[in-house]
Amino acid sequence: MGRLFVVCLLATATLSASHTQDLQTPVFRAESDLVVLYVNVFDGRSDAVPDLPQSAFLVIEDDKPRDITFFSSADVPVAVGLLLDNSGSMIARRAMVLAGSTAFAESSHPEDELFTVIFNENIRYGLPPEVPFTMNRDRLKAAIMRYPAGGKTAVYDAVVSALDHLEKASHQKHVLVLLSDGDDNASNHTEDEMLDRARRSDAIIYVVSSGDFNSGNRGDPRVLRKLAEATGGLAYFPLTDEGVVDAFTNIANNIRRGYSIGYVPAETGRNGAYHKVKVMVRMRGRNNLSVRSRHGYAATAASGAQ
Repeated sequence: MGRLFVVCLLATATLSASHTQDLQTPVFRAESDLVVLYVNVFDGRSDAVPDLPQSAFLVIEDDKPRDITFFSSADVPVAVGLLLDNSGSMIARRAMVLAGSTAFAESSHPEDELFTVIFNENIRYGLPPEVPFTMNRDRLKAAIMRYPAGGKTAVYDAVVSALDHLEKASHQKHVLVLLSDGDDNASNHTEDEMLDRARRSDAIIYVVSSGDFNSGNRGDPRVLRKLAEATGGLAYFPLTDEGVVDAFTNIANNIRRGYSIGYVPAETGRNGAYHKVKVMVRMRGRNNLSVRSRHGYAATAASGAQ
């Protein structure tokens, strides 16, 4: 999985303030733009693999290898939005929603910038307007339960709105975690518009299906898979409410075990066209490793990678 953005390498670090608590966030400056990918590596049991060296990774852009010029496996704070389906189908599952979200928060980095989108046919933010992000877990719990469940489902609108909100964050790594069955019946945006917005963003999107396997109402797993695949995330399809909670915990742990890999693109990387990117991992004695990362980017001369 990976976030793609323009970053400038370390010269000096300055302090940046969070919206709710003070954070020390490095601001990087240098002459060359980098394409930076956020990458996860998994073993054959789908467990995230930490502590791999830079030499284990190979980056290929448009079928040509690129030299890695920035590499980090540090556990850094991220900006995370929890998108929680609050339609009529979730009325009886509120305890599961709270348990899963709480498990995620408790397993995440203590300095993560968190926010919630509570959606049915309306897109609502759980935090007050003057608090766009929080690190306070109790405030997050209150935000999750702020609105009663009921109504239709606007998944596509919720994703687009949350991606826009992430652009206000201080942290450079952006993540969305969507809990929904994927069955949209109320959005103004189309599925294609949502997917296009996701591909143009720098966010990794994980999805956890809330489809009810007991009743056979599984929603639309196809769109959930497409959304995760488009952004380098993962899609989880738990069979029980307990499995939903486990999925949230796994996602939080995977985010913290990722790698940041940067490289200078070819000059044509700034021409606005779409460029395919593939990250490979090679480690002697480890033939069961797989990589999750974005598959490409489009960049302009003025703004760099998008």
